[in-house]
Amino acid sequence: MASQLKVDTLTGVTTAGSILVTGEGNSTTTSLQQGLNKVWYDLDGTGTIALDDSFNCSGTTDNGTGDYTISYSNAMASANYSTLFGGGSQLDLGTTAIATGSNTIRCRQGFDSTTIDADPCHGAVAGDLA
Repeated sequence: MASQLKVDTLTGVTTAGSILVTGEGNSTTTSLQQGLNKVWYDLDGTGTIALDDSFNCSGTTDNGTGDYTISYSNAMASANYSTLFGGGSQLDLGTTAIATGSNTIRCRQGFDSTTIDADPCHGAVAGDLA
């Protein structure tokens, strides 16, 4: 028999900010909060740069051709977090600077490493919020 659970808030029993999820095969548990992306964005870096859609982003800065800073609404706990990128065909994205409240990315053509303004530029951040 299938069941459905509808709630507005999940709170851990022993620690409010800690909910464990049992993994496949019942062998391990994972912290639900640790597995969530804390920031994600879809950036249009052509013309006047803009976030087409985002989560936990307060804005962007155009630092020059293919060079953008994404600012966070809520800072990360430290600058030791993971950034993940994606984009259009033949596009190479990478981080050039990481801070607790932002990261700076550079977009290059994958075949010759020329820095270019690009659309789309997708990114996500995994780690602990401050």
